[in-house]
Amino acid sequence: MDFNMIRKSGKMGWIIALLGLAIPLVICDTSRHYFVASYLQASYNDGGQETLVILITQNITSFAVIASILNDLQILNSELGRLTMSCALVSDMLGYTLVLISSILDKHSDIGTRGIRMGFLFALVIIIFFVYRPAMFWVIDQTSEKQEVKDIYLNMIIGALFTLGWFSVILKQEIILLPFIFGLATPEGPPLGSSLVKRIHVFGTEFLLPIFLTTCAMKANLYSLDFSSAAVRVAIFIALLGYLAKMLTCFASSLYFKLPVRDALALALLLNSKGVVEDIHPETFTVIIIIIMITSCIVHLLVKRLYDPSRKYAGYQKRNIFDLKPNSDLRILVCIHKQHHTIPIIRALDLCYPTTEALVIVDTLHLIELVGRSTPIFISHRKKKVDNSCIQNSYSENVILSFKLYEDEKEGAITINPYTAISPPRMMHGDVCNLALDKVASIIILPFHRIWSIDGKIEHEDKNIRSLNCKVMERAPCSVGILVSRSVHQSDSPLRLAMIFLGGNDDREALCIANRAAKDPSINLVIYHITPKNTNEHEELEDSALDMAMLNDTKNKHSHLENVSHKEIEVEGGPQIASILRQMVEDHDFFIVGRRHGIDGPQTKGLQEWSEFSELGLIGDYLASADLDCNSSILVVQQQEQFS
Repeated sequence: MDFNMIRKSGKMGWIIALLGLAIPLVICDTSRHYFVASYLQASYNDGGQETLVILITQNITSFAVIASILNDLQILNSELGRLTMSCALVSDMLGYTLVLISSILDKHSDIGTRGIRMGFLFALVIIIFFVYRPAMFWVIDQTSEKQEVKDIYLNMIIGALFTLGWFSVILKQEIILLPFIFGLATPEGPPLGSSLVKRIHVFGTEFLLPIFLTTCAMKANLYSLDFSSAAVRVAIFIALLGYLAKMLTCFASSLYFKLPVRDALALALLLNSKGVVEDIHPETFTVIIIIIMITSCIVHLLVKRLYDPSRKYAGYQKRNIFDLKPNSDLRILVCIHKQHHTIPIIRALDLCYPTTEALVIVDTLHLIELVGRSTPIFISHRKKKVDNSCIQNSYSENVILSFKLYEDEKEGAITINPYTAISPPRMMHGDVCNLALDKVASIIILPFHRIWSIDGKIEHEDKNIRSLNCKVMERAPCSVGILVSRSVHQSDSPLRLAMIFLGGNDDREALCIANRAAKDPSINLVIYHITPKNTNEHEELEDSALDMAMLNDTKNKHSHLENVSHKEIEVEGGPQIASILRQMVEDHDFFIVGRRHGIDGPQTKGLQEWSEFSELGLIGDYLASADLDCNSSILVVQQQEQFS
């Protein structure tokens, strides 16, 4: 949990959380007196601690519960997810404050005893923030970047956690109060936060949590439920009224801040999600458990129907290189996972031939897996002055430095805007697509998930990166390129570049990149136009007229360039083109190809059977296959698909 989220929540998060807690509490508290007086003839003591617990627990929003639901729905790092997390954290803090105030006003103990308890409680809070938190930063300073935190430190922290839970009970507070504050004070993320999560996860999440949920379910006795009981009727009344009041309040306040109706409704549903409560009368507890189960099912189903982050990626604006005006600025989003992705990406950017007349603006996004914290983070290194608490900054320093040096080398022809996104791997595509949409990128360049060693053997594969690439290709608001890096070309020799053109939108987009590269005299470009021998089949292709027009225009533009040549090759099918590609890899250092997803033309007939990675298309997949002795890098291009 990021403690800084409280001050970063902004006016919207604070107002929605405050109104969503205060208004339902006031409505429920005033209405229950009227309900008891008007409809319950039997005497009912509605001023007890139990009613207060129901009031508070049905109106606060648990941060832990919301984080879990958003993670299940895979919208943790979406705009709605970030706003919901901010509201939940503020609501959680306000809720614990109310619980604390209610314990101070508890009439069952004398003033002196209450004063002593509060004194001890505040003393522990001061120790947590002014002794424990600085000690944690000292532990981080003692741990190098590639080291694990020492076991003795982790064991001491876990021991302190259980001790604080015991102190919460002794001081007549909720058992989670002091551990919650303890967690807020703990620096999030690696190395300490991630080490604690790994250490506690198995014992806490896999062992203690199922036991806790099972015991809660065992306490819910449906057979003993008596709807004529005053306690049960009051519990149902408070729970339903509180749910409705909170729903309407959050929905109305969201609309006030100009949220779309569907998003406002989804936010209201999420903020009404409840966790398991305890220390309530068995009959009342059963009612609350049933309501929690029903609302949980409703929230999951409705939010999935109401909120789809990818729907905004489909727009009416063409965002690709093909439709860019001549000499206009080119905006590119490049994604980096590891430091070794940096140099191949920079070499690919050189193909765009940035100049002061036609600038290339590059948004670099360093993607880091979310570990040791609940909240995803997005950092703009141009705007944000990173403080010492942002431990992840050190992980991006080398990446930022590499691109900064590249920017300086180009002397104003290229502009680098560095960003870092820390989120779960299965949700990273949201960060990529959102940034591409916000920055009006024409193309996203992603690294391939497979890494080769110097001798050509497969060294490592990352399934998370492949999953990300596939999701981005499905949802991206612009064109996408996947960079397969087999070797890094030495900059002191001319780059032998090949563009393989078969036809279609993707190939035309790839040809646009090749046309930019042709302007660089240090690049020797060969454009291979591969056509089927059966001309009748070729003439039936829908885009053949566009293809020929673009190829002819390209030839005219390149007629005066000595570093560009055009070759036309006729093939009978997949086996013959495979043989030609085997010969090409010996003559070229870099290939640009179109993905041509879903197109099985006469030139590639038969290659489908050998395809391993659909995201590369048939030609790109064959060039990147382990069976082909190829040391060339490949850029596979897909033109914008999310277009209305």
